[in-house]
Amino acid sequence: MPLLPAWARNLLLPVYERRVIRGLDGLPRPKNVGIMLDGNRRWARAAGHRDVVEGYRVGGAKVEEFLTWCADAGVEHVTLFMLSDDNLGRPAEQLVPLLGIIQDTVAGLALPGRPWRVHLIGSLDLLPGDLAAAMKQDAASTTDRDGLRVDVAVGYGGRREIVDAVRAALRHHIAAGGDPADLADTLDVEHISANLYSDASDQADLIIRTSGEQRLSGFLLWQSAYAEMYWVDVYWPAFRRVDLLRALRSFGQRERRYGR
Repeated sequence: MPLLPAWARNLLLPVYERRVIRGLDGLPRPKNVGIMLDGNRRWARAAGHRDVVEGYRVGGAKVEEFLTWCADAGVEHVTLFMLSDDNLGRPAEQLVPLLGIIQDTVAGLALPGRPWRVHLIGSLDLLPGDLAAAMKQDAASTTDRDGLRVDVAVGYGGRREIVDAVRAALRHHIAAGGDPADLADTLDVEHISANLYSDASDQADLIIRTSGEQRLSGFLLWQSAYAEMYWVDVYWPAFRRVDLLRALRSFGQRERRYGR
């Protein structure tokens, strides 16, 4: 059976969305969602843009819309994987504009009247100092808000986060007068969890990756121990509300065993 033309699919999309929403009735919902915003450059090439930076721009503009969809669906905590520590090795003609777009995105989330509580997670010391300082200031201005918590992962690597957590645990132990050898014998899960970039007691329920790739690429390695994974074959700039609803439906239909 041939596919419907694009105009017909767009016309029927609201009908299909309502059907998916009805299918969510009675299903459990994730409270903590992580999303890997992947496929920006491939979207730009597929759309005919000569400059792949356009994909980053469109992807950055998608963030606020996505957060609104999440809040409407009852999600309480979202982590946006916007730049990994590995991405910092990209060519300057891509990296510099991307960093600017991330900064603009954080600034937009922090504007007066917006509901989101923004936190930055990652190795911010790897970023240009003025950019990191500006983003920290914007994030700090949202502390007293009561809306959706939004962690922006920038310069982030899951392995680096765990290494940093071990180092922080060691420093705290020594600062309290402890012997490093004693910590080597007693170091446990709680020591790591207490020193991660974000609160590890709030474990990820659902991890979404756009673009069709099926790997974590270092995203929330500790926090995603029992997260459900959802791979969506759509580039991030083209991600739609119905794609999120499908992810939520898939999550709700799964049986979470937590190793049992």
